[in-house]
Amino acid sequence: MKKVKSGKGSAVANGNGGPKNVDEYLAGIPEPARSTLKKIRAAIRSAVPREATETISYQMPAFKYNGVLVWFAAFSNHCSFFPTASVVAAFENELKDFSISKGTIRFPTDKPLPAALVKKMVKLRVAQNESRKRG
Repeated sequence: MKKVKSGKGSAVANGNGGPKNVDEYLAGIPEPARSTLKKIRAAIRSAVPREATETISYQMPAFKYNGVLVWFAAFSNHCSFFPTASVVAAFENELKDFSISKGTIRFPTDKPLPAALVKKMVKLRVAQNESRKRG
């Protein structure tokens, strides 16, 4: 797993002082959201290829492999996981207990998404990005 500094479109590059990397982002998040996002991050890490990188994209932590795979972030009253609209649609039945919208899954700061579900969604995103790269 490689760690990459944020790209051109980041708050740091624009002089806004946003987080430079995922560790810095997480350090600025209060509990219990920080622990929840650390669990999500660990689940993602366990499912991505070794060549995948962590970055900050749209001022949120993201994982890249042949393009961005997923994003995750904390907000004032919830956390969100952004695996893209096609993945949310593919797992709609398994996400019935969560608040979802196109491309977004929202969950309480003290109740992370199940790690097994995160891993399945990430693996689908990896397959989608690999397929797109080949095709």
